[in-house]
Amino acid sequence: MTSDQKGIVLVVIGMVLFSVQDALIKNLSTHASLIQIFVCRGVIGIVILSIFLKLTNRKLSIKSNNPKIAITRGLLFPFAFLCFYLAIAAMPIAEASALFFVSPFFMTILSKIILKNKVGIHRLVAIMVGFVGIIFIIKPEFTNFNWVMILPIVCAFAYSLSMILTIYTKDSDTTYQQTSHVYLGSIVVGTIVYLVFGNFNEHYSDNPSLSYLLRDWDFTDFTILFKILIISFIGTIGILCLINAYRIGLPSVVSPFEYTMIINALIIGYFIFHEQPDYYSIIGMTLIILSGIYIFFRERPRKTKIVSDNSFRV
Repeated sequence: MTSDQKGIVLVVIGMVLFSVQDALIKNLSTHASLIQIFVCRGVIGIVILSIFLKLTNRKLSIKSNNPKIAITRGLLFPFAFLCFYLAIAAMPIAEASALFFVSPFFMTILSKIILKNKVGIHRLVAIMVGFVGIIFIIKPEFTNFNWVMILPIVCAFAYSLSMILTIYTKDSDTTYQQTSHVYLGSIVVGTIVYLVFGNFNEHYSDNPSLSYLLRDWDFTDFTILFKILIISFIGTIGILCLINAYRIGLPSVVSPFEYTMIINALIIGYFIFHEQPDYYSIIGMTLIILSGIYIFFRERPRKTKIVSDNSFRV
């Protein structure tokens, strides 16, 4: 397998894990605090990562040779998904995901501007086909627009930029360092939001997103705490997959495979929430799969590796 193909596989695995995580986070939006989830996930993630490294005779170091880039990326990533989780509390998760998936467009543009990567017409067409597939699945209605719909787009841009910055630290920072930066960033972002909005009461807001943000923390409900633990565990594995994917593959090649998250959402909806896709959704799934397979096999004969296999650092 080429470096790009390995990156594609890791993205697909990461999307499965993130789909399960998002379902749990949306489930908690009616009775838990998003900031509590954010801070606890950061703390638990660091603990899980430290235990894993200890068991494998490795040492966790958060120090970076590119501290400014590491800090920026570490704050961008959690900020991005804070926006996304606020969005799914007030709108269908499928529509929020559709809006988030403008990220491949941001990724392609940023990789061209920042990394000077070549982006051919074939990749652009494949990305466009994948996006058309998403529209078929989501069938969004923008007649009743509200500000919450902006949040997934903000998430997409911040997320894309954080992934591009991953490339700049891939040779100096290990995967585990980069993951620890994300979790420390979650703690910092969550703490800042709590200090700014902690004095507000959720009952002052009729908006589900703001209620999720302002709700009091609860350490007495063990169901909530258990779900946060599961979210933290699968989130850690998902982040590791995603970071490694962008370390070894071209962003403009691997990013379209994040579309598979929509398919995951449909599967989860069908088997867990008894939601059956219509014909338009089936057409959309087919377009997404075909565009992804096209890029995968188009990259297969490439002989030049952008990043050597040694960059899969641990």
